[in-house]
Amino acid sequence: MSEEKIAEPLVQRTFPGLATMLISGLCLLISAGHIYVAFDPIISEFQRNAYHFAGFAFLASVLYPARRGRVDSQSLRVIDIALGVAVAASAIYLPWAENGIYDRGVKLNALDWTATAICVVAAVELTRRLTGWVIPILIILSLSYVGFWGKYVSGVFSFPGLSWETIAFRAIYGDDALFGTIARISSTYVFLFIIFGAFLLRSGAGDFVINLARAVAGKLVGGPGIVAVIASGLTGTISGSAVANTASTGVITIPLMKKAGFPPKFAGGVEAAASTGGQLMPPIMGAGAFVMASFTQIPYETIVAVAALPALLYFLSVAFFVRIEARRLNLQPMEADGETLRSAFAKGGASFVIPISTLIGMLVVGFTPAYAAVFGILAVIASSWLTQTRMGPRAIAEALIMGTKGMIMTAVLLCSVGLVVNVISTAGVGNTFSLMIAQWAGGNLLIALLLVALASLVLGMGLPVTAAYIVLATLSAPALAGMIADRFVIDAMAAGQLSDSARAILMLGVPEKMDILMGPMTAVQAAEIVKGLPLEIAAPLRDLMVPSEVAIAALLSAHMIIFWLSQDSNVTPPVALAAFTAAAIAKAPAMATGFSSWKLAKGLYIVPLMIAYTPFLSGDWPEVLRIFGFGVVGVYGLAAAMQGCMERPIGLIQRLILGAAGALCIWPAPYYVDLLGIGVVVVLLVINVRGLRAEQAARG
Repeated sequence: MSEEKIAEPLVQRTFPGLATMLISGLCLLISAGHIYVAFDPIISEFQRNAYHFAGFAFLASVLYPARRGRVDSQSLRVIDIALGVAVAASAIYLPWAENGIYDRGVKLNALDWTATAICVVAAVELTRRLTGWVIPILIILSLSYVGFWGKYVSGVFSFPGLSWETIAFRAIYGDDALFGTIARISSTYVFLFIIFGAFLLRSGAGDFVINLARAVAGKLVGGPGIVAVIASGLTGTISGSAVANTASTGVITIPLMKKAGFPPKFAGGVEAAASTGGQLMPPIMGAGAFVMASFTQIPYETIVAVAALPALLYFLSVAFFVRIEARRLNLQPMEADGETLRSAFAKGGASFVIPISTLIGMLVVGFTPAYAAVFGILAVIASSWLTQTRMGPRAIAEALIMGTKGMIMTAVLLCSVGLVVNVISTAGVGNTFSLMIAQWAGGNLLIALLLVALASLVLGMGLPVTAAYIVLATLSAPALAGMIADRFVIDAMAAGQLSDSARAILMLGVPEKMDILMGPMTAVQAAEIVKGLPLEIAAPLRDLMVPSEVAIAALLSAHMIIFWLSQDSNVTPPVALAAFTAAAIAKAPAMATGFSSWKLAKGLYIVPLMIAYTPFLSGDWPEVLRIFGFGVVGVYGLAAAMQGCMERPIGLIQRLILGAAGALCIWPAPYYVDLLGIGVVVVLLVINVRGLRAEQAARG
């Protein structure tokens, strides 16, 4: 398959005037209805989720043809409209059928069967249209596994099977089903924040972000690249989509970078890497933060608070690559374009700063994300009247329509993924898979991280980031969380803090180590003992020894690692949609741009390692700031070693020393080791700067 085919964007159908008006009117009603229900829940949660799927499934059927890129005949349009009406009617019917199903002893009648079948088939077909074949295949395999072929599988994945009536009922009415937990997240937090982002963009906040970035970084060495990093980070947290972010900001930043002298493939790589980081940037973080909050039961505001410094470290890593590349190519700062901080804020600062401040303030005070998003939308409308882009009724309607159309793929995808997650929880596949990861890794956390990274890349070749995160988190988060929590167990054992009950559990698991367990042991011995424990011993030992706050921190760290690693499919060949989008804008080879973005986005792998091996997310603020500070120096050293340049080019020996020093800054070690790494990086930088000044003086 060619790169162009892989990266082919979704294109919505166009309709004549009246049909377009009707579709826009429906989009307007869907947005307005979700906002109203967020304030006044006049229907049940299950009804809201079902109606949410009904509206977006209808829009997906009507706006996205079954055969992308081919002739779209009138008969095909009629068929798709009929499919949309059928699935919408079925989804609206099913909440009203629930009481009757229970009255019949959980028995489905012919109409129930028909509506259920239409919804499931539509979920398969519409996700195929919107995202490709991976999710549809997973849905089909999952449902057929619990209904048919699971009983023929030997070993731990053998499943006796359920009746098709039970499967159909659970597919609709289960907690994690089509209209279940993930659909709830989609119909509340995610959609409301998508609408909030649409209002920000319609109010001119996107232009403000570009102007702000120009004013801050435009006159620096490598300034246009740093503009891309800043603009894409701020815009990406609004849009929640790396591809959309690349397409919107890239048309401005990529030509700027090329004009400054950056090679086209590097310019595209910078934009793709920076846009990918937008989904890591609080306070919105795309859909993943809300899904993470649901999975972990950790408050959303806690997640975005601890995510801030890791996200900043990622963007600094990309900015370091830009600065170093500019120095390597000896690029000069561009001439000022007249944009200043004052002029940027005067043009549109209020429509960005006031709503974002309102949003963060409400989250900190304790309002739910749904309420905060709605008040954020109202703040956008009010603050726009302080700018040059005032939002009247027409602009408000356009933003509501834009939000609905931008949500179609996400809504259908999140609801449909519930069918897979429901089977995983019903059959216990998640716990089994987590156990297998722990066994394959042999208790080694680094190997487990490599396995998850590989799985995220493979899944990401056919799944959007949010879906890849959901599937991976369901399958592998328990294993990672357990292995991270084991660090506490190992430290306690090495410190001689074993209680009698914990020692008794250990003796059941490793009776041959009784002599070591009865006396003092080293951290290495404790680690070997813990790694060798079977799951039935390791789990109760963690429950006994690990405090609840440590267990929560381990769970959050595991999910954050998976969330970060799930982003790599945006920038990693052979399927790197953000990079391929940037390549089209830069007029650069797609695969070369993909490899460039993959190198620039190394923070996607460095930061998860830091989260896994240090208390980056769970320590007190002085400790977190120390880890962040060491990380900043470390990623600079690694970037310089990879590019072969600091303020001027460096030789192979210096690159090797610099790479080792950068790794020392990042890797968990005693203070003096980290300080040694920082010292080496700083000394080499000072020598490099002096050498540059000497060269400049010699040239006069």
